[in-house]
This record gives sequence, structure tokens and C-alpha cells, in this order.
Amino acid sequence: MEQPRRKLDQLDVLLIRTLARNPRAGFLELSRITRVSRATVQARVQRLEAEGVITGYGPDVDLAAAGYPVLAFVTLEIAQGRLDEITEELGRLPEVLEAHATTGLSDVHCKLAAPSNEGLQETLLRINRIQAVVRSTSVIALSPVVQPRYLPLLASEQRAVPSRVPAYQAGMPAES
Repeated sequence: MEQPRRKLDQLDVLLIRTLARNPRAGFLELSRITRVSRATVQARVQRLEAEGVITGYGPDVDLAAAGYPVLAFVTLEIAQGRLDEITEELGRLPEVLEAHATTGLSDVHCKLAAPSNEGLQETLLRINRIQAVVRSTSVIALSPVVQPRYLPLLASEQRAVPSRVPAYQAGMPAES
């Protein structure tokens, strides 16, 4: 089911960009960097959190540096009507970093991490033992071409200038 699209304005995108670059900054520091009042920054960030736009502030982790240098993508064809079962079973496997129901030839697309090729093979065997899995196909990632990102997408669209933020309208705030 598609969620209604929230319209972000320029200040929302600036705050998200600033938080991405300064994830440990408090509201006062964000206010200083963006040149927008602390109260406005706090209200906007809290609204973005409440609406589910900002979903967390966890550290980015380099899995290879943490001991999991093997990254793989697995597509699963599953028995019809068994998505709930697959969701539960994949959720039990810590090696499954992400899993998405998909359209096309496969039903579920998974992102896995493993400490070695042998560890990946063990995880693949466990996945294939799930009763609802009809077929799986896996590929090992060699190197990243585009790192996970979202800011270029948010910045690619013309955005409204916030109408009730006088400091912001006086001149574009500095970007950090």
C-alpha cells in the first residue's frame, strides 16, 4: 500500500543534510550551522521524526571492518501466500541485513553479510531449508559502485521555500 508522499521543503532537506553530516549535533548546533532559530530547528526535526521521515541516528557501520567482508544479494521464489512465513524466518537470521518483497520473477530480494564465503554458504543453506522457499539465486557483491544514499534524491527536486521562517528567507542558510 502506497503511503501519501510528504512534501519536503528546502529547510527540511537542509536539516536532513546537516544531520547526515553532523549526526551528533544538538538543536542549538544545528541552529548555528543552518542559521535558523533553535525553536524552528527543533520543531522541524521533531516533526520529521514524528512523520517517519527521519527514522534514526545510528552509526554507519563498515561491515567489512567489523568482520563481515562478504556481501551478497539473494532472490527468493516462494510458495504462493507464504510471505508472512518468509518474513518471520528471515527475521531470525542475523546475516539477513534487509529483505524486500518484490515484483518480477522473484518474490523476495535479500541483502546478506557473512564473515567468509563458507559463512555465506551456510546462511544460504539455512535459507533454502525454509519450507516456503521454492528457489533461490545468489550473487556476491565485488565492490560498491554507489554507496547507500538518499540526499541526492531529496536534493534533486525543486522545493518550496518555507513561508514562515524569516531568517531562512532572508538568505539561504549556510550548508555545512
